[in-house]
Amino acid sequence: MTPEAGFAALAATWPAHALRDLGPVRLRDGAGGGSRVSAATLEGPFGLPEIEAAETAMRAEGRAPLFMVRAGEARLDAALAARGYAVLDPTLILAAPLSALDGITPNANWPPSPAQIAIWADGGIGPARNAVMARVAGTRAVLSHPGGCAFVANHGEIAMLHALEVLVPMRRRGVGRALMAMAAGWARAEGARVLALAVTRANGSARSLYAGLGYGEVTSYHYRRAPA
Repeated sequence: MTPEAGFAALAATWPAHALRDLGPVRLRDGAGGGSRVSAATLEGPFGLPEIEAAETAMRAEGRAPLFMVRAGEARLDAALAARGYAVLDPTLILAAPLSALDGITPNANWPPSPAQIAIWADGGIGPARNAVMARVAGTRAVLSHPGGCAFVANHGEIAMLHALEVLVPMRRRGVGRALMAMAAGWARAEGARVLALAVTRANGSARSLYAGLGYGEVTSYHYRRAPA
């Protein structure tokens, strides 16, 4: 899986409420669904006027300017740093070929049940992020386990896992590993060839789980947010 394919799958399986292009900058309205669906991205050559125009547009919407800086965008990163933007949530996109993953028949459903919504709520995944999942145009499912749940969606040959949440009393009991195996089983049944996910660099326990299952780094990104 290429970095470009990874970012395309990320956008398709965790979509913004609305998009609009302002010159080379793609602006996102996340409708409260978090940084991933709210951050602007660079889609072409830029200069200071284009950055300032995007800042003005985001501030007019009542929010601090926020950009996603993808691997290889050092010039954008430096330009934002010079304007006082702070780094937020360095994140990795990981992936593994389904041929190398153990999969099990998933306990899968759509839409999410009240019990699954409650599990997500306990982990801080509220209505705005539930709305992100509902916006996905492709095939999608909630993977269910008595101790947790996760969301998975398909984009071409890439399935992507999001919102994996395990109840606190059930952690370190194999629930995350079971949900990952369900995700692999679901993705294989959907005809995908790769299973991918995004995880923050700071989440050491999750990164250890994924590494142990055979996931490797494809690319990375972080956010830059303007000072208040």
